[in-house]
Amino acid sequence: MYEQLKGPSGIKTGHAAVDKISEHKLCATPQNYEVWLNYIAGWAPDLTRELDIAISKGLPLTDASLEKIHNKYFAATQLSSQVMETGTKIAKEIADAVEALKSASITTEQYGATLDNAAKSLSNSDITGDALSRIVSVLASSTEEMSNLNQNLNHQLVSSTKEIETLRSSLQAARAEALTDGLTGVANRKQFDEVLRRRTQECLEDGTELCLIICDIDFFKKFNDTWGHQTGDQVIRFVANSLAQKAVNDAVVARYGGEEFAIIMPRTNLDTAQEFAESVRKTIESKKLIRRSTGEPLGQVTVSFGIACYRSGESVSNLIERSDSCLYHSKQTGRNKITLESDPSLA
Repeated sequence: MYEQLKGPSGIKTGHAAVDKISEHKLCATPQNYEVWLNYIAGWAPDLTRELDIAISKGLPLTDASLEKIHNKYFAATQLSSQVMETGTKIAKEIADAVEALKSASITTEQYGATLDNAAKSLSNSDITGDALSRIVSVLASSTEEMSNLNQNLNHQLVSSTKEIETLRSSLQAARAEALTDGLTGVANRKQFDEVLRRRTQECLEDGTELCLIICDIDFFKKFNDTWGHQTGDQVIRFVANSLAQKAVNDAVVARYGGEEFAIIMPRTNLDTAQEFAESVRKTIESKKLIRRSTGEPLGQVTVSFGIACYRSGESVSNLIERSDSCLYHSKQTGRNKITLESDPSLA
C-alpha cells in the first residue's frame, strides 16, 4: 500500500494528513500523523468510518481521542512494543533466579565442606569437650544459615514464577487483542492471513482438505445510507455473530474488510462447507432486525457466499481469488445465494 505514497500524489497525501492535524489543532505526533494518513489514503475503512461519524456529529477530535483511535486500530504495533518490554522483564526475572541459584550452589558447597570437616573432627578419638562444643556451634550456625538460604531461594523462585506467569498472561491478552476485530470480536485480517498461511501449509504436510468461504452482506451500502453508520455496524455485528455461532471445531471466522467476512474451514470438503454456509444464510435471512435506537424494522438482511477448496501447491492469494470469484458470481446472479467453485456456470 505504501506504493501510493511515492511521487507527487504521495506527497499530496502526506500534506493532506498534516493539514488535518492543523485543522483540528492537534499535536504533530507520529501517532496523529499515522491516523490521518490512513484516513486520507483510505487504508482503514473502520477508522475512516469512526472519524467521519465523529466529524459529522461535531465531536471534538483531541489528542486524547486520537490516541484512543490509534490504540484501537494499530494494536499490532503496540503489541511489538509490549513483546519487547515483556521479554526484557522476563529476562530480568530469569537472571535474578539464576543468580539466586548460583549463590545457593556456592553456599551449599560451603555447607558441605563444613559438614565434612565436622565429621573428620568427630572421628578423632582425642576430641575434647570444648572442641565438641565448638563443632556443635559451627554446625548449628551453618545449618541455620542454610535453612535461611533455602527459604529465601524458595521465595525468590516462587516470586519469579508468579511474575513470569503474569507477564505471559498479559502478553497473550495483548496478542489476542491485536488479532481481533474491534467491532465484531471475530478474527481480524491480520489473524486471517496468519491462520490461512498456517492451514495451507498443514494441507501440504498432511494431505488434508481445506475450504475457504468468503461472504458479503447484500446491499450493505443501502443500510448505511438509509439508517447511518451505527445501524450499519449493528448489522455487521449481527452477521459476524451468526457466523461465529455456527462455526465448529477449529474453523476461524474473520472480518475480511468492511462488510465482508471469511471463514477458514480446515479438514472440510465442499459439501460440508456448503452445509455450513446454507445454515448461516437461512439463519440471517429469517432474522428480523430492529433498529435499537427507535425500534424501527430494518428490513431483511441477506448474505452472499463463495466457496473454494485449496488445491495442493497453489498460493494463498490464488485460493482467495477463486473464493472471491465465486462470491462475485453469487452477487451477479441474484444475491442471497451460495456459489461453489464446482458450479458448472463458472466454467
